[in-house]
Amino acid sequence: MSEELNQVEVKNFEIGDKVTGQVTKVEEKQVLVNIPGSKLDGIIPISELSSLHIEKASDAVAEGDELELEVTKVEEDALVLSKRKVDAEKAWESLEQKFQAGEVFETEVKDVVKGGLVVDLGVRGFVPASLVEAHFVEDFSDYKGRTLSFKIVELDKEKNRLILSHRAVVEEEKGKLKQNRLGALEVGQVIDGTVQRITDFGAFVDIGGIDGLVHISQLSHEHVNKPSDVVQEGQQVKVKVLSVDRDNERISLSIKETLAGPWSDISEKAPKGSVLNGTVKRLVSYGAFVEVFPGVEGLVHISQIAHKHIGTPHEVLKEGQEVQVKVLDVNQQDQRLSLSIKELLEKEAEENFDYELPEESKGFQLGEMIGDKLKNLGK
Repeated sequence: MSEELNQVEVKNFEIGDKVTGQVTKVEEKQVLVNIPGSKLDGIIPISELSSLHIEKASDAVAEGDELELEVTKVEEDALVLSKRKVDAEKAWESLEQKFQAGEVFETEVKDVVKGGLVVDLGVRGFVPASLVEAHFVEDFSDYKGRTLSFKIVELDKEKNRLILSHRAVVEEEKGKLKQNRLGALEVGQVIDGTVQRITDFGAFVDIGGIDGLVHISQLSHEHVNKPSDVVQEGQQVKVKVLSVDRDNERISLSIKETLAGPWSDISEKAPKGSVLNGTVKRLVSYGAFVEVFPGVEGLVHISQIAHKHIGTPHEVLKEGQEVQVKVLDVNQQDQRLSLSIKELLEKEAEENFDYELPEESKGFQLGEMIGDKLKNLGK
């Protein structure tokens, strides 16, 4: 009777039928399921559990799971079933909709293989290495198990081909952020940024998803020979927005304008009467410009260069010469500094005069000696 019942049950199923079953046992290479209303055993081989390669059946299902399955083979006392085929059929329909809509969705990276990443979306999805990030990634090993956002860039059900891109999502988000950032920028704003790249003509600074250029002339109040002398990649800086060209997505920035100017506290650094060391920077017909602090030059008028009359400053000074100067007047508002070299030479002369006084006594002694000799000649 039992055999006859089994024969009846077998005839109720055909290849391609859809059934629902509950997992009763998970073995290493197959899963046993109970099919309600049937006394036949249901068997799912490990190869029919997932679209991805798995080492053991327990990686895909657990006892008690309710599964939708497709009959792939009818045997005398068992049904051979597939979970993979049902999952794939549902998946292709859903994936087609996502592809047509350009939808962004999240899924877990199941495996890292040569050339990219693998995901399970009911069917095997592949992410080529070039489509993982917008930047170069040398080692993808730590991507396994991570959940990333993706877009489908290629779908072909007939060839069972599904190509995904995380890079497309990153670049799309970056583009939106860039437009929002550009729209919010205003000339005169002072914002924080990070030096991204250094060139011969300046430095590109990231100010929140977009880069702006700090021209070499806007890096410092002092003269800069090479941008790398002033800033380094990765350095955090404050920048002022000089101009925004939204059509061409160009932003001009300044670090210099966020820094205290060299003249900002000149009254404290160079009060009237103070003596400073400086370097002759320029010689003109009416005097010499001497740099006493980086970016701060004062004028030594030709009348303040020497005690004697000189026709041109070139007679006494040369560019690059180190000199000592005395501050005659300081005007912080107009950024003017009046200096004197002569006043320090005057002091020097007085000191020399005081020091030489004893020599005069030697002169008197010499006169006395000459006088004595004349007396002797008279005799």
